[in-house]
Amino acid sequence: MSNKKVLVTGGSGFIGGNFVQYMVDKYPEYDIYNLDLLTYAGDLTKHSSIESKENYHFIKVDIVDREAVNSLFEKENFDFVVHFAAESHVDRSITDPEVFVRTNVLGTQVLLDASKQIDIDKFVHVSTDEVYGELDFDPTNFFTEDTPLQPNSPYSASKASSDLLVRSYHETYGLPVNITRCSNNYGPYHFPEKLIPLTISRVLNDEKVPVYGDGKNIRDWLHVLDHCAAIDLVMHEGGNGEVYNVGGHNERTNLEVVKTIISALGKSEDLIEFVKDRLGHDKRYAIDPTKLEQLGWKPTYTFETGIAQTIQWYLDNKEWWERIISGDYQNYFEKQYNV
Repeated sequence: MSNKKVLVTGGSGFIGGNFVQYMVDKYPEYDIYNLDLLTYAGDLTKHSSIESKENYHFIKVDIVDREAVNSLFEKENFDFVVHFAAESHVDRSITDPEVFVRTNVLGTQVLLDASKQIDIDKFVHVSTDEVYGELDFDPTNFFTEDTPLQPNSPYSASKASSDLLVRSYHETYGLPVNITRCSNNYGPYHFPEKLIPLTISRVLNDEKVPVYGDGKNIRDWLHVLDHCAAIDLVMHEGGNGEVYNVGGHNERTNLEVVKTIISALGKSEDLIEFVKDRLGHDKRYAIDPTKLEQLGWKPTYTFETGIAQTIQWYLDNKEWWERIISGDYQNYFEKQYNV
């Protein structure tokens, strides 16, 4: 019996990269294919510890390149596709929405079409709670899988569009799919433009930490390794066509997160710098993960244990994030693969 083949798109990004490592280590009998275009947020250096393993494979392809994607699917005949590849930075979507539509919508359609042509076990589409819009500050209100989609940024609108495409391919063509919608992730290898790694790196360098508006926007924080375990479960056990919300039960204001990091690193809150609020900045996200918990998943990290582990990881891996900030990581592919 041949090994199961798992294609992970965007496997050099933050969540996809952690998932690739998780799968390579947990399932040595599976062949894990990391497909990534290596745009600015794609970092191969994080996989230096697994790139020599026999069950890890890297492929540099643009998911919008229909010919290349179709050729790859025909050659490898994947059993699973786990689709992370996406432009995901909200600020960037506000200044340049077109690239988000290209990658997140058209790229997803290309992958769906290629998956439709082979006998695939499951197409798992990894989405975001931002497609639901925003919640008020009532702590009893949560996003469920039945919450209407009301995206408020070009990024979340592009993700909602891709979610609907995935659903339509299940309803129209019978493609076996799941959609997961997660809350804010954090943990190792988080790209330094995002709130938690940005705060850690700035505080360690005694630089100002920008906080949007009054800092009272609330997010539900999910450790990336808990998210990986959730996707693994959905991939193998998820009901065909079902949507699953993945949340951490860890709501914090942005200001609370920043202050927690500053305190843990023994620095002064004078480093906090309030800046002009983001356009269309959603007030609150909070997920009800009951449906996924009924499938058998529970988060293992509290925010307290998770943020402590994350801060320690950044202290122990300063060379990694300094290489990201300097841009040196972008030369790794050419050097390692002799391109």
